[in-house]
Amino acid sequence: MKKIFFLLLAFSAVAFAAETNNLVEQEAMNTWIKAFSVLAAGLGLGVAALGGAIGMGNTAAATIAGTARNPGLGPKLMTTMFIALAMIEAQVIYALVIALIALYANPFIKFIPAAS
Repeated sequence: MKKIFFLLLAFSAVAFAAETNNLVEQEAMNTWIKAFSVLAAGLGLGVAALGGAIGMGNTAAATIAGTARNPGLGPKLMTTMFIALAMIEAQVIYALVIALIALYANPFIKFIPAAS
């Protein structure tokens, strides 16, 4: 666990490094930030999809079990299940939005003015 913590600390040190006026260094830092943004977006979406899939599976299993116990409540349970599935899927969509922001509108990237 310590090794993972120190590895993450080392990677975050690159992202939060001090600002520089040297254009070459700034471009190198932007490249690292872009690379880690892609990594974070991929891992974040993977974890969000995994959590959403587990939640949806548990919801469907509970609905099926409830319908098997009391078939008369089947339609009400299905309606509640679809609402719960929509809420679970909304969390995955939020993770997608955050990942897209990290990829295409990254607030940590410093824009370098064009040399004229």
